[in-house]
Amino acid sequence: MVIKMSFLIKKLFLIAIFNSCLFAILFIGIQNSSNKSKVDFLIDETIELPISFISGSSFILGSILGSFFVFNINNK
Repeated sequence: MVIKMSFLIKKLFLIAIFNSCLFAILFIGIQNSSNKSKVDFLIDETIELPISFISGSSFILGSILGSFFVFNINNK
């Protein structure tokens, strides 16, 4: 039980570090971005954001959510 818990903590820590680095690189990369767009929600819309920020943040969010899935390929 202790080994499984330490593995889970290690995994969450590495996920947090990896996605934080991606987010920092995203902010560095969008410094000169001039193409801006708004995101339409059901109720309202956002302010104008760079398109690279919208696509990059959705990629990072997908990476975070995808890391929580456990695929058990070896069903024995």
